[in-house]
Amino acid sequence: MKAKLERITLLGPGLGYLTALMVVPLALVLSYTIFQRGRFGGLVYEPTTENFRRAVDPLYLDVLVTSVWIAGVTTLLALLIGYPTAYVIAHLPKRAKTIALVALVLPFWTNFLIRTYAWIVLLSPAGLVNDALTGWGLVDEPLQLLYTKPAIIAGLLYSYLPLMVLPLYASLEKQDGHLLEAAANLGARPARAFWTVTLPLTLPAMLTGCVFVFVPSLGNFVVPELLGGGRTAMVGNLVRDQFLKARDWPFGATLALAVVAMLVVLLLIQAWSGRRLQGSDHA
Repeated sequence: MKAKLERITLLGPGLGYLTALMVVPLALVLSYTIFQRGRFGGLVYEPTTENFRRAVDPLYLDVLVTSVWIAGVTTLLALLIGYPTAYVIAHLPKRAKTIALVALVLPFWTNFLIRTYAWIVLLSPAGLVNDALTGWGLVDEPLQLLYTKPAIIAGLLYSYLPLMVLPLYASLEKQDGHLLEAAANLGARPARAFWTVTLPLTLPAMLTGCVFVFVPSLGNFVVPELLGGGRTAMVGNLVRDQFLKARDWPFGATLALAVVAMLVVLLLIQAWSGRRLQGSDHA
């Protein structure tokens, strides 16, 4: 009994936090989906399935596909850039490693909006990137870099790249160096040792990093609004507009629930894949 009380005491604050800030809001969102929108917004407590029928309308499905595509490209680029970065940091001397890690997380000490507005300064027609391109004679006139899908991807990539690098670094840094020595003694060249030893051992961290980047990229609405100029709607913008502009809370809740369900499935796949990979490593 004493042990149970100790566990309850230790778990109580965390469980209370999760219940108040995750379980209760999700329950409210779930309950809103079955009601109707009032004439001037709000809720009319009359059950309906119209919200679910509207959610599969091609117009909204196109927004979801666009969001998944942008988040997927961002995740892929983060993996292609983040893996070499984490690999280099993991093999730096101890002092240089600390400096590199501090530099990696340093942008998080700045407000997210300020960092996003900085990209507007960089990508605008009179910005630094266009000034450099025209100054070097690479283009005759400024390029339309801002308010495009590549601009959104660049902003998301800059914002969430550390979330890819850090899990990969943790996995690479704790790897046993004797495994690579054994591979070399067996005649494996560095490239082959990397593909047969290092890469398989970091697959769980790769999956974790992909989830860490994909999930916030999919739901982000600030970057598409500022760097996309409202021309490219993502699901986060759609949910926000339903709640704050259209005042259609039931439909906004339905869209939010669909995104949450998709992300839960993604997390379950990641957890299952991670267990399979770890099981194969032990085998």
